[in-house]
Amino acid sequence: MDKIIENFKTLIIALIIAILIRSLLFQPFYIPSSSMEPTLLVGDRIFVSKYTYGYSRHSFPFSPPILNKRIFYSKPGYGDLVVFKTPLDNRTDFIKRLIGLPGDKIQIIDGELFINNERMLRTKTGSRSDIRCAGYEKEVFEFKEELPNKKKHVAVYNKESSILNTDIYTVPDKHYFFLGDNRDCSSDSRFLSKVGYVHENNLVGKANIIFFSNDTNKGSILKFWNWSNSIRLNRFFKSLK
Repeated sequence: MDKIIENFKTLIIALIIAILIRSLLFQPFYIPSSSMEPTLLVGDRIFVSKYTYGYSRHSFPFSPPILNKRIFYSKPGYGDLVVFKTPLDNRTDFIKRLIGLPGDKIQIIDGELFINNERMLRTKTGSRSDIRCAGYEKEVFEFKEELPNKKKHVAVYNKESSILNTDIYTVPDKHYFFLGDNRDCSSDSRFLSKVGYVHENNLVGKANIIFFSNDTNKGSILKFWNWSNSIRLNRFFKSLK
């Protein structure tokens, strides 16, 4: 009986340590959609730092109502890859790129991104046909965009049926505006009834690194005999910017 009790105590301690690491330091996430291609691919597994922006109730499993504001808060910056709880249900995790800070005015005009009436510099780097949307590959133009803090990232736009123009989005106080890098295949802050503006309390953490990647189109991770085709070794331990 004493051995059973000791084993139980060890299990509880290990569980508590795991919860603390997941809540306060790093949490793994799986990428299930193509909204962030080509930066993040379906099947990527990433580590997200929980301490970068401080902590809120969403830092902890099941979002317990133990904090009504962020503590040790450090504000995110343009271009950060942020995991957040969607305002619609405060449960679903999304990852998008931060484009607008509180008070910013965001608009897309003729396919170009404007922040506070200033056109963001972008350079076309080519076209490609390997970007997915709803499980299908599509033809896109690829651009390198530069944000107000000079941080650069890659974004892709459909060659056909692209969202070329939007309304002006004015980001409320203590909220942020996010876009997917796969601009025409992303539910993000442009769609106010689905995502909209994200409150600072909903921020979960900042994506830091891809630690594992498996192409689900080429086989399940459980099919170890097919790993030579499905595992993307070139994405292991890839730093995210």
